[in-house]
Amino acid sequence: MRHRVAGRKLSRETSHRRMLFRNQVTELLRYGKIVTTQAKAKEVRPLAEEMITLGKDGDLHSRRQASEFLTDRKVVKKLFDEIGPKYGNRNGGYTRIFKLGRRLGDGAPVARLELVEGE
Repeated sequence: MRHRVAGRKLSRETSHRRMLFRNQVTELLRYGKIVTTQAKAKEVRPLAEEMITLGKDGDLHSRRQASEFLTDRKVVKKLFDEIGPKYGNRNGGYTRIFKLGRRLGDGAPVARLELVEGE
């Protein structure tokens, strides 16, 4: 029974899955949108929202936490200089998931995860 077991394994070991999520959050913050499977998008979304919340805080501790998770220093700088202040008055809900249909190769459901427009 899977009672109280959260998250998807995505057929990967823990370290591979964690790095996948880190890379996808970094690319989402770099480009503003990514196209991936629905399962991955649903797993990445809360992590991205957490990073944006850290960007809104803007203090040194938040910057160190974000740089520990994200894989590129330029994206950390962008998070704290551009993305965080853009969502200053918004209480969550920084991303949205659009379902795009199914992938031709294997029929996997595909979605676009993107940042919503800031205030």
